[in-house]
This record gives sequence, C-alpha cells and structure tokens, in this order.
Amino acid sequence: MTLNGSYEPSPSAWVREQVEEYERSGGQRANTLRDTGMPIIIVTMKGNKSGAIRKSPVMRVEHDGDYALVASKGGAPTHPEWYFNLVAAPDDVRVQDGAEPFDVTVREVTGDERAAWWERAVAAYPPYAEYQEKTDRTIPVLVATPVRD
Repeated sequence: MTLNGSYEPSPSAWVREQVEEYERSGGQRANTLRDTGMPIIIVTMKGNKSGAIRKSPVMRVEHDGDYALVASKGGAPTHPEWYFNLVAAPDDVRVQDGAEPFDVTVREVTGDERAAWWERAVAAYPPYAEYQEKTDRTIPVLVATPVRD
C-alpha cells in the first residue's frame, strides 16, 4: 500500500511540531504526550475531503501487535477529523511506533471487542474514562492491524 498525495501538516502547531520531531528522530524524541510521559504513535492517513496526507499523534494502546485508535477528542461532542479519514479509507493507513512506519488496516470495533479494547485504552491513558463522562457520544475505538506480507 502506498499513500499517494502531498503531505499537509496539521494547522495545530503542537501537533505539527510533535509529528516533525517524532519522525526526524525515528521515534526517539517527541514520543510522549507533551509532559505526561505517556507514549504516542503517529498515524498517517489520507484526508477524506482534501485527499492530502495527514498525520496525527495518537495515544499508544498496543495489544498483541494491534493498536487501538481512540477517537476521544478530549471528550468533545464531535469526533476528531482523523476518525472520518480512517473510516473513509481504512486500508490507506500507516502507523509509526518507533523508527519505521508500517502499513495497517483499520476497523471500528463494537460490543465485547470494543469493551476489551476500551479497558486497555483506559489502562494506557486513564483520562479516556473522564473524556467519556464529558460527552454524550460513545467514543469510537478503531483497531489498526499491521498488514502482513
């Protein structure tokens, strides 16, 4: 899988700077959420409206080689834009967790599977529980599975 298109950095300065430093250092720097010490990964996807390549830092929630991508947006009433990008093109996604990015496929999980991933997500990043309390929407959980050759 090849993500084609031009990269359009985030309009948010802290997101743009974190992605740039993470990639420049091969995941050695800017690999936590600001000063929390909690690890992040970089998710690369295609914008569902613009077609541009987008990159977002997301909390690292890994289990058996798969990753949960929690569309919390801090408990806001709406989903983050990257959620719509992933739903629109679930096979045009890449994750970077360390030095080298790798291709993944993404799917939204529900029911018992969502509950298990939600528990892992809250264990990795406890504020997710508070975010869910702040919003009426059910925060989506997507699972990114590496593409195996």
